Amino acid sequence: MANVVELPIVTPPLRSNWSPPQPSAKSIAPLQERRLLPAGPAYLAHVRRTIHNLTFEEHDKHAEEERKRFEALNGNGLNGEDDLGVGDEEETDDILLLDPKEWKKQDHYAVLGLSHLRYRATDDQIKIAHRKKVLKHHPDKKAGVAGDSNDDAFFKCIQKAMEVLTNAERRRQFDSVDPYYELLEADVPSANQVNKAKDPQKAFFKLFGPVFEREARFSRKQPVPLLGEFDAPKAEVEGFYDFWYNFDSWRSFEYLDKEVNEGSDNRDDKRYTEKKNKSERARRKKEDTARLRQIVDVALGCDPRIKRIKQEEKEAREAKKKGKTGPNGLTPKQKLEEDKKKAAEEAKKKEEEDKVAKAEAKKAKAAAANAAKKARRQQRAAAEGGAA
Repeated sequence: MANVVELPIVTPPLRSNWSPPQPSAKSIAPLQERRLLPAGPAYLAHVRRTIHNLTFEEHDKHAEEERKRFEALNGNGLNGEDDLGVGDEEETDDILLLDPKEWKKQDHYAVLGLSHLRYRATDDQIKIAHRKKVLKHHPDKKAGVAGDSNDDAFFKCIQKAMEVLTNAERRRQFDSVDPYYELLEADVPSANQVNKAKDPQKAFFKLFGPVFEREARFSRKQPVPLLGEFDAPKAEVEGFYDFWYNFDSWRSFEYLDKEVNEGSDNRDDKRYTEKKNKSERARRKKEDTARLRQIVDVALGCDPRIKRIKQEEKEAREAKKKGKTGPNGLTPKQKLEEDKKKAAEEAKKKEEEDKVAKAEAKKAKAAAANAAKKARRQQRAAAEGGAA
């Protein structure tokens, strides 16, 4: 049972120099009745508790569940803000134990927790991911904590990842050799996988669709035509393969260049290293072009749309040979050409007849003029003879 303790409260005495306040000369406004409107989060919480007949504990539990559901839908951002879908990726031991000296071997997207976005990550998403990692792994956060957490080394990896991914040129170089896609590039579908599938048509689009979508990120020309559908017209299919056979790639391999030995001032050593790097970049670029050309060759060889187009063209040629001929054995197109030819010949014949008729009329007119002239001469001669 609780004990009740009564504390005596004694008011302090008035000060010796205290005097009552003087009455104000201002008039006091008359009292007015005002209507207050209930509002605010406290009133809304009261309404929810009243309507659903909830206790304070039940209401708080329900509010916490709604908060978690909202975070799951919109992402758990910093300070309650939307994190633009960055989320919180699990940090494996391999990631946390990275050596900052070997920064070229690290996956910068995985370090910042952007493995699910990679080259699609925007600048804002990279900044948010970096801020999350800094708040979690800053060395000052681990100061005085027992045990070696290696956070100082991992924090350097975070800073290096931010440095690379916020530089447009260096990020493009890293995206060109992204280690995540190296395994995917090696696993290219073959013609046997398509032909031996239960539904070759469905298997072709399922296997090759993601491949061309993945390779499209290297194109200088945008937009990039993707694989499309089975019923695509001939012009679209031809345009697709024409684009990919003439693919203009921005992919480069400078990120894999070997560094010049530290502390070396030998110019010959630097020139040799630069020459070697240039040769290696050209070799890798040539191999990448051949790799992509091989993918397009395999896709063209087992594309079901090519067979469909050839079959449609064959049927059209057979229909042209066999069917839809008129009584005289001519197709509508041939009949139209024959009618045009006849009309041209008739027009030419009529034109020649008009020319002949005009020439004869001209001759007759000239002969009549000559005859009239001759008759006038004879008349004048007769008149002169009678006068004599």
